[in-house]
Amino acid sequence: MSRYLLAIAILYFSLYANGQSFTISGYIEDADSGEKLIAANAFNLKSLDGTITNTYGFYSLTLPADSVYLSASYIGYQSSIINFKLRRDTIINFKLSASVEMEVVEISAERSKQIEEQSQMSTIEVPIAQIKKIPALLGEVDVLKALQLLPGVQSGGEGQSGLYVRGGSPDQNLILLDGVPVYNASHLFGFFSVFNADAIKNVKLIKGGYPARYGGRLSSVLEINMKEGNNKEFHGAASIGLLSSKFMFEGPIVSEKTSFIVSGRRTYLDVLARPFIKDGFESDGQEGSTGYYFYDLNAKINHKFNQKDRLYLSTYLGRDRFYFDSKDNSGTFRDYVKTDFGWGNFTSALRWNHLINQKLFSNLTLTYSRYKLDTGTAFGTEIEDNPNLKEEISIDYLSGINDLALNLDFDFLPTPNHFVKFGASIIYHTFKPGSFDLKESIPQENYEFERTVGQKDVTASEFALYVEDDFEITDRLKVNTGIHFSGFNVTDAFYHSTQPRLSGRYLFDGNLSLKASFATMRQYVHLLAYEGIGLPTDLWLPTTNKVKPQDSWQAALGIAKTYKSAYELSAEIYYREMKNVIAYKDGSGLFELSDWQDRVTQGEGDSYGLELFAQKKQGRVTGWIGYTLSWSNRRFDDLNFGKEFPFRYDRRHDFSTVVNFEWTKSISISGAWIYGTGNAVTLANSNYAGSFSNPQNDWSTNGSFYENRNNFRMRSYHRLDFGINFKKQKPNYSRTWSLGAYNSYNRKNPFFIYEDFQTIEQPDGSFKREFVLKQSSLFPIIPYVTYSIEF
Repeated sequence: MSRYLLAIAILYFSLYANGQSFTISGYIEDADSGEKLIAANAFNLKSLDGTITNTYGFYSLTLPADSVYLSASYIGYQSSIINFKLRRDTIINFKLSASVEMEVVEISAERSKQIEEQSQMSTIEVPIAQIKKIPALLGEVDVLKALQLLPGVQSGGEGQSGLYVRGGSPDQNLILLDGVPVYNASHLFGFFSVFNADAIKNVKLIKGGYPARYGGRLSSVLEINMKEGNNKEFHGAASIGLLSSKFMFEGPIVSEKTSFIVSGRRTYLDVLARPFIKDGFESDGQEGSTGYYFYDLNAKINHKFNQKDRLYLSTYLGRDRFYFDSKDNSGTFRDYVKTDFGWGNFTSALRWNHLINQKLFSNLTLTYSRYKLDTGTAFGTEIEDNPNLKEEISIDYLSGINDLALNLDFDFLPTPNHFVKFGASIIYHTFKPGSFDLKESIPQENYEFERTVGQKDVTASEFALYVEDDFEITDRLKVNTGIHFSGFNVTDAFYHSTQPRLSGRYLFDGNLSLKASFATMRQYVHLLAYEGIGLPTDLWLPTTNKVKPQDSWQAALGIAKTYKSAYELSAEIYYREMKNVIAYKDGSGLFELSDWQDRVTQGEGDSYGLELFAQKKQGRVTGWIGYTLSWSNRRFDDLNFGKEFPFRYDRRHDFSTVVNFEWTKSISISGAWIYGTGNAVTLANSNYAGSFSNPQNDWSTNGSFYENRNNFRMRSYHRLDFGINFKKQKPNYSRTWSLGAYNSYNRKNPFFIYEDFQTIEQPDGSFKREFVLKQSSLFPIIPYVTYSIEF
């Protein structure tokens, strides 16, 4: 298979590399910061040929020798036009200035690549400036929560940041931060995401019609790229809110050659609560502490050697920690207990961009990703006069996943009608399914015990080859076609897969296009999780000879239109089938010593629906309206008597609207309203009482009968978030006060429901016990205030 992919790539190169035309190439960047602009447009106004920049701001346009009116444009920036005679290969770098007048913004948008012209469908890009304005829980700007407001994307529950895309599970999303997979994208048990918006340049979500360069997941691709750092002057930002504080600094190390950016965030509720917690322990004759916090740290440095070579190094470190310790000081022998529960990610990428020639761009990347969960508990007794002489028993638990990967990617632009991408990757996985370290120490008896139980680490290798071409067949018909070949080797099993990809559009008059796509995907890694709150105890595990890889195919059909240059309108229908999706068997749990492969079952799934979307990205009023009508089902031989049942997050109707209004240059107002059908839950259809007896004992018991899994619905979910920003420009900096409220009309949305009994007095004075359902709600109205500065 690899020979065929290589032959295709060589064929493309040989057909176009020796043409008689000349090539214009270069970079398009922000004039003030030097940040490269992704998907900016380079367009010849005379021949109407054009292209877009890649992820690193590079463009290449091959044209016949003639007069050229070359325009560079990007939404929110002033266009730049250069007129010249094309007589040789030419390098032109554009530096675009941000638009300050509304009329200029609209003119720039008209020249930008419009949604109906793109062959890609089921793809949404949300400007990071728009995400920052959306009101958020406790004022914490959250990229994933913003994406939950898009059609086809759902949250796992109240306040959670997990993504359920078109009926898929969170593990079926490929989340890339600067090209590195992030395995756990949330803090605080799912309530906040790990991404600091101050360090992010762009966010793109692909829900279907996946280009061939992506692989390894079934449901979606979320691509997040960090800023490169201002290479002209130093800038910074800092903010303080109710939950956390954060900072961001960027600037040049060597002007216009080397730049850096660093950002960080930490919660501080544990610090603020520490004096009160300490007093609480001391009042009971004890000493101790408890708390929880999380932090994030992003850093990136890049260096430009010359016009052809650039080097990037980026890293992310994030961690959550819960701790509790207590000691009784009331006697000679003092009992104590210590608990530490931590989890987090570390990712890093070293990237080398090389311009082989004006038509061929290469990118070599070495990446490392680690997710680790470690928890420990120790309890024992120490002697007052000799604290080092103590008896102690401790239990530590460790699980996680490590990835080391190498990627080689090429962008080849032979003519304006073709944009070819091809490449290869290899990943070395180390899975840690979970192990316990047991220790016991009794110094007085000179006794030491230590033992590790659980499951051994599993190593596996995964590779992929791909080639794709985005090419224009006629002025009206454009397609993106490609093939993705992957393989997975683990212990005594080897799997491989050939995955064709196809998407296209047919352009009608009036800025309207018909789009269609088909894609197959394969996933070799699995997440063992419970259908509930997103817990860090979820396990990442490999495909094995017992547990098969997950497969899916998805087809979609839609229409897209740009209205008055400012409004993007789209409607899509989709259908997806999934095989070998994974779930725990009934009664199985995480902290078990048996083989995890024996605790899971695999089955099938399908999802289908309709998505409507309208978005406005520029002007005083921006935002979007989205609606989803969808169905999502699962079927397992070992669950629900083998019958099909609704997926836990099957949601029939989902509606959201987001509005940002720039009232004045100093005041902006934002709001978001969300409505969704209630989540599916499993409840008993009936309850019964029984009694049993034998010669020795008599006893009674209560039981429940469950006819189907996820057979009831919670109440519908809806809320309104509201925010207002007051910005003031000072001589050397600007400051912003942000005020708002999450769930502003105090809707008591269901977080979970449970079965209970209550005693009700009857008219005759007697009492009767009745079965009832009770609802627990999580968040009432929660106001927030944040103070931030930029300099």
